[in-house]
Amino acid sequence: MFFRLLMESFVRQRRRKMLAGVAILLGTTAVTAMLALATTIGDRIHKELAVYGANIVVYPKADLLDVKVGAVDVKPASGGAYLKESDLTKLKGIFWANNITGVSPELQVQLAMTHRDGDPVVAVNGVGYWFDHDFSGLKTGAPALHPWWKLQGSWPASHSGGNDIDVAVGANVANRLQLKIGDSFFLQGMRGTSTSSTAKVSGLVTTGDATDDEILLPLREAQAYSGMSDAVRRVEVSARTKPEDAFARVDPDSLPPKQREIWYCRPYANSIAYQIREAIPGAQAEQVRRVEQSEGNVLSRISGLMWLISAAALLAAGFAVSAAMATAILERRGEIGLMRSLGASKGAIALLFYAETGLLALFAGTLGYLLGSGLAAWLGARIFAGDGGSAQAVLIPVLLPVVVALALVVAIAGSTPSIRAALRMEPSAILRADA
Repeated sequence: MFFRLLMESFVRQRRRKMLAGVAILLGTTAVTAMLALATTIGDRIHKELAVYGANIVVYPKADLLDVKVGAVDVKPASGGAYLKESDLTKLKGIFWANNITGVSPELQVQLAMTHRDGDPVVAVNGVGYWFDHDFSGLKTGAPALHPWWKLQGSWPASHSGGNDIDVAVGANVANRLQLKIGDSFFLQGMRGTSTSSTAKVSGLVTTGDATDDEILLPLREAQAYSGMSDAVRRVEVSARTKPEDAFARVDPDSLPPKQREIWYCRPYANSIAYQIREAIPGAQAEQVRRVEQSEGNVLSRISGLMWLISAAALLAAGFAVSAAMATAILERRGEIGLMRSLGASKGAIALLFYAETGLLALFAGTLGYLLGSGLAAWLGARIFAGDGGSAQAVLIPVLLPVVVALALVVAIAGSTPSIRAALRMEPSAILRADA
């Protein structure tokens, strides 16, 4: 009898049930879209803000030391300290290794160049970089971490033997020496090394900073010119991180073991930098606050907006369900009075109405999950148009039970006031009013 009454309520009140179902459907669609976007927006914002550069910089810890004789600072201007390129593979062994999206080591070197036979020797600054380096399956290098650099031509190719190398020339150097793509010149290190090569200009670089006054060459060549194999002076790291909060700024060494483990296992820029310091001997890693805080502020504001939209959608759905259920129960007062007069308990009648609402929420919530996933894909493609182009499906299975549970909560919360009001009415008064 219970299931018969349940099914007949859907047949006899199709319009009321449809209105309540549409309200739940719209609410769960909006919530699903917001939650689906929230799970991927961190990566997308990280890519959008990559124009700011790396968010972690690594350099030799010895650079922090003051070397003085009396009151005179005798530490070399270059710092005289270096990291090992071979140690960079240890970045893949840290806890948050999968969050590292780019690595760019660099090494400064003083070079002597001669453009043509008989021309005077010119001293220039050279910087060795990775350009298209395979870092344990991750294609990375300076161009990936400096997307604002403008290049005419191509980046230098890796050295494949012989005495000829490819270089990219900064705009100011190219203008001063009248270099163009395809030109060649003689290049030699200035640290007493015997390394010398014929360099060919593969590209001209415009950056708007000091790089315009430098020659860019493969890192291996810079190490050869400097006479320091395996050396790097500085490493830029780009990593996906969690926005910084008060807990992120605490000193982990001052925390008790349990709290320190929690801090260590959160993807803060500080915790990733801490793990880099642990992994690479003699390294000091710090977050670049300009980049990190910009990313954190954008994520916090967008997350707040998403929560606001989700809450508003669920609240509107709850009010719509409440209105639809109030009208439906008003139309069924006679049925409720008759059931009460025949001995049905308040609990049984409430269970009947809650079962109707629950079935409606299950169906509308599941459909809302599917529509919301499609909406998330569409919104993602429109908002982040430069991040892949066309819309791609965003079906996240773990969201289905969450969305259905929210639909049940909204449906039950919206229908409870009407059900309680109906159960407080006396059966005799209901039947006399309908007579």
